[in-house]
Amino acid sequence: MNAHPAGVIKRSIVIAGHSTSISLEEAFWRALRDIAAARGCPVARLVVEIDRSRAGENLSSAIRVFVLNEALKRGQAPSP
Repeated sequence: MNAHPAGVIKRSIVIAGHSTSISLEEAFWRALRDIAAARGCPVARLVVEIDRSRAGENLSSAIRVFVLNEALKRGQAPSP
């Protein structure tokens, strides 16, 4: 599937036993998968870690900020 990178995709992930829908642009899902693979963990586990560390913002926003921070740490701009 060649979705437009700015197109929003909704996925469900189980957090604390509850299914949660997360809407992110394809570019962020792709980056999140890459980060999870580099850490050797499933995307769901990484999302749980992000959820635990967020400070009030909604989960989709927290994931976007996390992905951006990871890209900045590596000296990379997120790809569109």
